[in-house]
Amino acid sequence: MPEVKLFSCSASKALATDIAYHFDAPLGDTTLARFSDGEMQTILNESVRGAYTFFIQSTCQPHDNLMELLLWIDTAKRASAGYITAVIPYFGYARQDRKDKPRVPISAKLVANLLTAAGADRIMTMDLHADQVQGFFDIPVDHLRSEAIYSQYLESQDLSNVIFASPDVGGVKRARQYSVFFKRELVICDKYRTKANEVSAMTVIGNVDGADVILVDDMVDTAGTLCKAADALMDKGAKSVRAICTHPVLSGKAYDNIEKSQLSQMIVCDTIPLTRECSKIQVLSTAKLFARAIRNTVEHKSIAALFH
Repeated sequence: MPEVKLFSCSASKALATDIAYHFDAPLGDTTLARFSDGEMQTILNESVRGAYTFFIQSTCQPHDNLMELLLWIDTAKRASAGYITAVIPYFGYARQDRKDKPRVPISAKLVANLLTAAGADRIMTMDLHADQVQGFFDIPVDHLRSEAIYSQYLESQDLSNVIFASPDVGGVKRARQYSVFFKRELVICDKYRTKANEVSAMTVIGNVDGADVILVDDMVDTAGTLCKAADALMDKGAKSVRAICTHPVLSGKAYDNIEKSQLSQMIVCDTIPLTRECSKIQVLSTAKLFARAIRNTVEHKSIAALFH
């Protein structure tokens, strides 16, 4: 097996440490220096010549996280790394994946171009906001699924009275995978927005009377959609409402919204570190899955086999 080098970037230090533990390899030695104006300088303190090199960094806010990742990739490329993989647990800017109105960017495509231009040979990520973002890359993309983590967790729970729900029409496919796997009913919450991050109305399609409902989503930002969906489901007679959301973006008043909501629990992954504690939020680790995917990549084994 070729030499493997794992490096942690600023936004994902805790997750990178756990991935390195499960991969049974130390994290590489790096230095991130800054000039007085904040400009970053990335320095690899060990050789990566000819090595399989992995940089672990979620491109969540602030914007510096994306720029830092690009700089690390360029650093490794100029240091003659053999194969560079950007491990991006949370792929930022994926929500803008098409022109849904005149004169707006396709930010997901721009970020894909930037990563490729910097010198990445491969992308490894989890639960893209839209599957078609994979097509924006001209390099291989390993798209890991949080279902492998959540399904194992849910199998330990009593699901006899559970109904799965999608908080919006766009997430039906994601929620349906759980309902089919666990052979449970599926309902849909249809939302109407007047502007970004603000839900004006919510309609429940399906019967939830007396049921324990689990909302399924790929990310939670302000939590406005989930809280509105929880209210609508409880108004329709649901016994309880929980949520499973891969990426805890949790911006603005998200933590307060969740604490005050009718959600009894929210289960998220550690793709983005939490900025404060919340009694309703439980975090599941993705480290073992990423470590296995990295090993399969290096050993030229199937990634899809991890989800069978």
